[in-house]
Amino acid sequence: MDVRPYDADRDADALWECKRGFELGLGEGTGDEEKQDRYAAKLTDDYREEYLAWVDRCVADDGRCLTVADDGDDLAGYVFVLPERLAMIWDAAVLNEIYVRPDHRGTGVADDLMDAALELAGDQDLPIDRIVLDVDRENERAKAFYRRYDFEHWGEMVAKKLDP
Repeated sequence: MDVRPYDADRDADALWECKRGFELGLGEGTGDEEKQDRYAAKLTDDYREEYLAWVDRCVADDGRCLTVADDGDDLAGYVFVLPERLAMIWDAAVLNEIYVRPDHRGTGVADDLMDAALELAGDQDLPIDRIVLDVDRENERAKAFYRRYDFEHWGEMVAKKLDP
């Protein structure tokens, strides 16, 4: 498995497929049918273009912020740590997303990606030395993974739906 920085020229389509898996997994694994529908509905062609353009801007800031696991045929997963210039969002490094395709889970890929994320976060100049992420309280598999890395509960995110 080659764990390396994202390369837009060769990885964009495979990254998008992983991103779809990430989003659809959030919807189906941690909520009801309404939540599943909300996550699936946003995965439009326009969203794809916007997401990949945002990825390109982040990678232009820091080429290490998006790390992929390449099995030689496809991407097995990715981890996305926001660039240092966005650290003021939480006064910390932000682990935005980590995803491993189901057929690669349990193989150590997630550990390799987490190691890359923690190394990058450790190199960032942060107001408070920590890395944060949002985990759905119903995602027991993810919570168990983060506990292995000594992540602990810190605050609670709340949200309000915005009226269109």
